[in-house]
Amino acid sequence: MATWVLTARAALAADTVAAVTPPAAPARSMTEILAASPPSAWRPLNDDHTLYMQLPGGRVVIELAPALAPRTVANIEALVRLHYFDGLWVLRVQDNYVAQWGDPDGVRKVPDTMQKLAPEFSVPLGAAAFTLLPDRDGYAPQVGFVDSFAAARDPGTGMAWLTHCYGAVGVGRDNDPASGNGSELYAVIGNAPRHLDRNVTIVGQVRQGIELLSTLPRGTAELGFYDKPPQRVPITTIQLASEMPPAQRSRLEVLRSDSPTFTAVVAARRNRHDDWYLQPAGYIALCNVPLPVRAMPATTP
Repeated sequence: MATWVLTARAALAADTVAAVTPPAAPARSMTEILAASPPSAWRPLNDDHTLYMQLPGGRVVIELAPALAPRTVANIEALVRLHYFDGLWVLRVQDNYVAQWGDPDGVRKVPDTMQKLAPEFSVPLGAAAFTLLPDRDGYAPQVGFVDSFAAARDPGTGMAWLTHCYGAVGVGRDNDPASGNGSELYAVIGNAPRHLDRNVTIVGQVRQGIELLSTLPRGTAELGFYDKPPQRVPITTIQLASEMPPAQRSRLEVLRSDSPTFTAVVAARRNRHDDWYLQPAGYIALCNVPLPVRAMPATTP
């Protein structure tokens, strides 16, 4: 009898607690999280290290990452200042892989001092802040983000590198690792080819306009190269944002990967609770983590 009385009292107490405990707040969607984000959760693209590639369909905005490829980024920016890419072409578009641009005929001169460049497949992480993604990864001991660029690192060696996620921009090379001087570049337009990590120097990320590359006609020759010169897609110019008049710049900002808002976005995408999902994954791959980019809010005069 005593046992029954205690059990009944415990049940009554539990009912009382349940009655006064408010229901858990519904999980917020990524859209709701971003809408409530403070200005400090965002940073403007760095105009000193942002390229505008002008194609017939519009502008492709590429932000470079000098922290993880300093010499290669400097080489590319020097070529841009020399107008090396102006009038060249997108020469290769391979389905579910990459779009590549450069000089298919080898007539554009690269200065002798820039011909050879030691590769930066990985670099010492140094003081750059690394936002760790706790989810497992099959290609690196640890993955995460450095200044809103998808990256990986090996704590045992202290080395870090950018990864081949969608929109990543890399440097084409021949078999000689030092042949990747930045005169040929490509962007990932398909499933992340992470097997290329640490075999190619990644220099940045398309922040806007990737659809202008990913929807181009596929090349019909081997590896997606265009078979005939008229098929190539002309590049009007590639310019540094900082060398254009402010009124002509794309005023964009990217979500900071070291912000609480970013942490909340990753959690929401790892465990989706909207009405459509019946089984949240409880996991997110590095290249499935969104890095939202938006137009900068208008300033009040």
